[in-house]
Amino acid sequence: MIRPVRMTDAPALADLYNPYIRDTTITFEEEAVSAEEMASRIEKVTSAYPWLVWEEEGRVLGYAYASAWRARAAYRHSTETAIYFAMDQGGRGRGTLLYRALLEELRARGFHLALGGLALPNEASVRLHEKLGFRKAGHMREAGRKFGRWIDVGFWELLLEGEAS
Repeated sequence: MIRPVRMTDAPALADLYNPYIRDTTITFEEEAVSAEEMASRIEKVTSAYPWLVWEEEGRVLGYAYASAWRARAAYRHSTETAIYFAMDQGGRGRGTLLYRALLEELRARGFHLALGGLALPNEASVRLHEKLGFRKAGHMREAGRKFGRWIDVGFWELLLEGEAS
């Protein structure tokens, strides 16, 4: 069910992600992503960060990945995380399992902090992050603009190595 991403997943991931671009404010992207662009992203991200997919009966239903938080060297132990499931596949508990697998992979790779950036409001994503131990770390008002309106962004954090001493 959960496995590392393959380059051949790019078309399925683009198909899964594009409705979020087209129909929601969950992502701030505004232009659909081609399979080629998704393949390029997979190649760039997986050289340093994990990217996992949820597959059932040969169909990719969701994916979760980590990426660079900020470019400066001192941020190398922190990572931003994201998770997407096909629009008709939410609310079944699989997101929790997939995200938990991503967090375990980040721990195994020695990352210290995971950050989830959420366009707000997004109660389902807030619940998922808090269920996994993330705590709200910040709220930026009107950080993005999509569909002719301003959108807030919140950040949730999880120390992967336990509480700082």
